[in-house]
Amino acid sequence: MTNDHSSQEKQEKHVTGATIWLTGLPSAGKTTIAYELAGRLRAEGHRVEVLDGDEIREFLSAGLGFGREDRHTNVQRIGFVAELLASNGVKVLVPVIAPYADSREAVRRRHQKEGTAYLEVHVATPVEVCSERDVKGLYAKQAAGEISGLTGVDDPYEEPEEPDLRIESHRQTVEESARALHALLTERGLA
Repeated sequence: MTNDHSSQEKQEKHVTGATIWLTGLPSAGKTTIAYELAGRLRAEGHRVEVLDGDEIREFLSAGLGFGREDRHTNVQRIGFVAELLASNGVKVLVPVIAPYADSREAVRRRHQKEGTAYLEVHVATPVEVCSERDVKGLYAKQAAGEISGLTGVDDPYEEPEEPDLRIESHRQTVEESARALHALLTERGLA
């Protein structure tokens, strides 16, 4: 009988949803950290979704460009979906640049209004390191004049002034970054 009770307690512990938004420059390590943390949370019995920015652009925000207004619309759509999932007990990891502070703040306010936990994590990798990593070849394309409007290079990125956590992914491993984020979730009663 005790096992059933502790199993039920464990399940109840994991029904608290939250949105964890990882913001940072392209190739900062946001998605890699999100998937590392997702694996750890799933192993603990949490319901987890990763809202990958590239997938969202393809399926939810197709047709949007990269101007300020379209970027704001994209972030608000992602924020809406994230809050919906989080309010239903899912840990939602959102590795999306979200370059403008007012867009991120609007998402935070939506979560606060609904009473849903929201954490902003700044993956604070310097542009020099990101351009060396250049996971998608964006920095090379921008340098060659093939694209413009690259966040942090020739388009603005407004760093969070007071994120819930700042991760310097260039100074630690992916596992260490995910562990730091997991520690914050635990501290806030979300893991």
